[in-house]
Amino acid sequence: MAALRVATGGGHWFSALALGVTLLKCLLIPTYHSTDFEVHRNWLAITHSLPLSQWYYEATSEWTLDYPPFFAWFEYVLSHVAKLFDREMLNVRNLNYSSSRTVLFQRLSVICADGLFIYAVHECCKCIDGKKASKELTEKPKFILSVLLLWNFGLIVVDHIHFQYNGFLLGLMLLSIARLFQKRDLEGAILFAVLLHFKHIFLYVAPAYGIYLLRSYCFTANKPDGSVRWNSFSLARAASLGLIVFIVSAVSLGPFLALNQLPQVFSRLFPFKRGLCHAYWAPNFWALYNAVDKLLSLIGLHDKWFGAAVRAHSPSNRDALGHLHLHTACHIGPKGFLRCLILCALSAFMFGWHVHEKAILLAILPMSLLSVGKAGDASIFLILSTTGHYSLFPLLFTAPELPIKILLMLLFTVYSISSLKMLFRNEKPLFNWMEKVYLLGLGPLEICCELIFPLTSWQPRYPFTPLLLTSVYCAVGIAYAWFRLHVSVLTNPAARRTKKQ
Repeated sequence: MAALRVATGGGHWFSALALGVTLLKCLLIPTYHSTDFEVHRNWLAITHSLPLSQWYYEATSEWTLDYPPFFAWFEYVLSHVAKLFDREMLNVRNLNYSSSRTVLFQRLSVICADGLFIYAVHECCKCIDGKKASKELTEKPKFILSVLLLWNFGLIVVDHIHFQYNGFLLGLMLLSIARLFQKRDLEGAILFAVLLHFKHIFLYVAPAYGIYLLRSYCFTANKPDGSVRWNSFSLARAASLGLIVFIVSAVSLGPFLALNQLPQVFSRLFPFKRGLCHAYWAPNFWALYNAVDKLLSLIGLHDKWFGAAVRAHSPSNRDALGHLHLHTACHIGPKGFLRCLILCALSAFMFGWHVHEKAILLAILPMSLLSVGKAGDASIFLILSTTGHYSLFPLLFTAPELPIKILLMLLFTVYSISSLKMLFRNEKPLFNWMEKVYLLGLGPLEICCELIFPLTSWQPRYPFTPLLLTSVYCAVGIAYAWFRLHVSVLTNPAARRTKKQ
């Protein structure tokens, strides 16, 4: 803390926060890593050892290349550094290879790639207004936001223990958001187009980008009431956006088009043969549906009894609601765009096909930006982040990581709640009694899953019960946050004006 005060006194508090979390990541290098570690090692080997024409056909390992071409080229660049550490990791047939040098290189590659994330956070902090600025640095929105993003629990454990490269990918998204806040729309569009060709999961939020850029960039004037002036449409600006998409897509997919391999690439990117739910149910609508469906079957009721609930959440119904939100975003600027981006991400998480639990980070991190602006948004963020982060616990199932994940989760959650309570101390409480009871229930749930259940006779017969309990319990909280976020958009004064128009 004293070191932080010295750094903050000189105006270098952001560098101190970034350095601190980087050192923490270095300490996590020896920890457990998941099969995703082997996935990325195999991709290093594929891109380094094989010609381009074989990248999306190679299947020696079950972990085939299934990310877009820009990420494949990213692995190719990394592979030329990897050979300086251990050439054996670049052998396609060296399955499950994890020498100490391989581990060191791959861990360091994630840490170094996070440099982009750190820069993006710095840019996002510039977009935060200082209306609630305090004399105390630790009470300023920019400081709180920096901690919420740089020290995000989910990102640390998923990338630097479990092992993935979400940091720099989410950094690209945050940087594109910052550019839109800064009225640098073309830069934001370029960054997002590039991001889509790194990881296609960001297609979830593409509607928010498309409609916002159409409204704010292609239409150049508004009426006095804020609605669009239709005759202000700029064909040149629309063409420039189209040209960006075309050039980025051509650079990414052009080589595979020339090789007549686009169908093969798309078959890897969109493997619809996989089931609706991931092996570990992501805490979303389908987890709740599966749990209720199973319960109904156990008590003798046919599962079709619950089928109407799925039809009520059909894509057509959700799209109609989504169009209203996106139309609202057109009227309330970058903050409205950000809110609707989060809604797109969270709706895709709630109702998407074969959703991974880690996808919740796509909503949590952007929600951090809203959390320092309004007390209502802070409340939604705290429920979403606490529940979403806890749902990641089953990813770290080895005993040595148990105290690490609990300690890091507690530190981040306690800081999040205390700092946002302090920021909005003159407004109504961030939680009502029901929300407090629900969040406190995560403690008994963890005790039950980690300590009590393994000692019971049910453990050998029903080993996945803790996963089911975690998924279903967290799905309730995430669904509640999703609902509250919808309500916040629909009850926004700008939204009411939009509906009247």
